Amino acid sequence: MEKQAGGLYYGYIVVLASFLILLLVFGVHYTFGLYVKPIFAEFGWGMAAISGAYSLSWLIQGPSGMIMGKLNDKYGPRMVLSLCGVSLFIGIILTTQIKESYQLYLSYGLFTGIGTGGIYVPIVSTITKWFAQRRGVMTGIAISGMGFGTFVMSPVANYLIFNYSWRVSYGVLGTAMLVVVLLSAQALKSNPESLPSGTGGRCLQNDKVPAGPSFSLKEAVCQVGFWMILVMFFCFGYCLMAMLVHIVPHAIEIGKTPGAAAGLVSVIGIASIGGKVFFGYFGDRLGSKATYIICFGIMLGSLWLPICATSLMLLYAFSVLFGLAYGGNACAQGPIVADIFGLKAHGEILGALIIGFTSGAAVGPLLTGFLFDINRSYTTAFYIAAVFSALGLALAFTLRIRPARS
Repeated sequence: MEKQAGGLYYGYIVVLASFLILLLVFGVHYTFGLYVKPIFAEFGWGMAAISGAYSLSWLIQGPSGMIMGKLNDKYGPRMVLSLCGVSLFIGIILTTQIKESYQLYLSYGLFTGIGTGGIYVPIVSTITKWFAQRRGVMTGIAISGMGFGTFVMSPVANYLIFNYSWRVSYGVLGTAMLVVVLLSAQALKSNPESLPSGTGGRCLQNDKVPAGPSFSLKEAVCQVGFWMILVMFFCFGYCLMAMLVHIVPHAIEIGKTPGAAAGLVSVIGIASIGGKVFFGYFGDRLGSKATYIICFGIMLGSLWLPICATSLMLLYAFSVLFGLAYGGNACAQGPIVADIFGLKAHGEILGALIIGFTSGAAVGPLLTGFLFDINRSYTTAFYIAAVFSALGLALAFTLRIRPARS
């Protein structure tokens, strides 16, 4: 049931606070591609070496998300998100002081990986527990903050880099992120039962979850669906982060200005907002499986555009389609875990499955950068991303959904 707390359902406050946290955290995190060229210009490290730090951060986000998801199930999101916000801030501030490549891996790879991984899973799991029938759209609204953050932070980061330096840019954005995370986290509560006695009020709607089993993590890993979703998440993470990190350098390589290239990331971000809200609404009605089928299909189609694109218009068309697909895939992550495995260990199971996403997000930028260093072109790398998108689409078609009980 979705319960009314006083005059305003408290779940909406949870969604708003989550939106603000994700806006700052991922708005900063997804601008890493804008810093690749400035870091390369200052130090002369290869694209693979620089992208590797970003890949390491994603690799660490997997186990971090699993651990923080379990802690969120036990202690709630307020403490977990505050700790992760501090870890993120430490990582970014240390990154502004780097002089050697190993320092980038330690500061950005380790500390931001721990912090970012511990932000997403507790937020999505908490929202899933506050809503039943509207999990998809409410998750979509909250994580649209990631898209707004990408849209807002990309031009801000680019302005600060151009007028000051990449170090100043990261320091300013990292400080703003810490303030927002610490303040917004205090508004998050674990679930409706965590409200004070007597504030439950009336139900928003007759919102029953379909009957079925509710799994522990140990039980979930014995299901074929768990491993299929894990690979789907890997494919999504690979394609998303390979393109977010390298679409700007690719555009610059084919002759576009840095300002126009930076706009591609902003367009992906703003398009993902529409994707998260629309496909969240769509998924609540037709299911998370249908969302994955459609969104992997759109992503596959979009990835052919940067392979053959020479005009800025086609690159922006790619950004719109890719952003829509990214938004839809992202908003279905929490709901599909609840649909299949229930809510008993939702945070822990989602955290375990997010290892698939973060592993893909780690491999994607690194392999793409490595292939560019070898070929001096992104064509082969983008073909490989298309193959992973096709694999995700095939798995989405064959996935079987068996409703679970909360």
